[in-house]
Amino acid sequence: MSVRVMMAGGFLIVKTVFRIIRVIVGISAVCAAAAGIFQIFEKNESGHKPYGVYEKYVKRPLDVFLSTGALIVFGPVLIVIAILVRVKLGSPVLFVQERPGRDGKIFKMFKFRTMTDRRDEKGRLLPDKDRLTPFGAALRSTSLDELPELINIIKGDCAVCGPRPLLVQYLERYDEHQARRHEVRPGFTGLAQTHGRNAISWEEKFDWDVRYVDKITFLGDAKIILDTVRTVIKREGISSATSSTMEEFMGTAKPQ
Repeated sequence: MSVRVMMAGGFLIVKTVFRIIRVIVGISAVCAAAAGIFQIFEKNESGHKPYGVYEKYVKRPLDVFLSTGALIVFGPVLIVIAILVRVKLGSPVLFVQERPGRDGKIFKMFKFRTMTDRRDEKGRLLPDKDRLTPFGAALRSTSLDELPELINIIKGDCAVCGPRPLLVQYLERYDEHQARRHEVRPGFTGLAQTHGRNAISWEEKFDWDVRYVDKITFLGDAKIILDTVRTVIKREGISSATSSTMEEFMGTAKPQ
């Protein structure tokens, strides 16, 4: 094969890649623009006031731009994981659960399932540690199980950065300080995930969540994303000291 043919082939590949990137950026930009328009008419019932231009006008469109692009780019990965989940864990492939979002409004969150449906002789689900398979644990440690949440971000249920969406039953267990985590959209990742994840206490998690609510900036979100990548690579804080995931939050005991 001549050098000229090789150069022509390489140029064609580069040209094709740039065309694909342009399409991805174009689709993402259209979705981001639509998100920005819808945000103008959006209501926030918590009373939380955006503290800056980024939080008020940029964060939501940027979240949609990044999530749409990521969903397209990671589409093949999502398909492969879905097939593996179906083969190794059965159906349904997606774990769908109601979670509280901003202002405590309930939405359906999407994740890849990581556990089996194994039950005891009375038909009750076994504890998490008995249903979490090595494959499921690998999905969790790499956070690949959370990729379907990109759909929640595009829909407006979540943001890229923010307090993680927890269980509905926790709503009535929060104290006034902890409940402030619902003044903003829940996030794909957040300060609590980059400062211990499941290795810290619930109270520490909520303190980090509220700290995020009080100061939302572009540089802060960028740092959270970079720190999340580092945490995932190092596989830090995947489980608590006494559980394969995280113990149920039963409320914070009030001082006597």
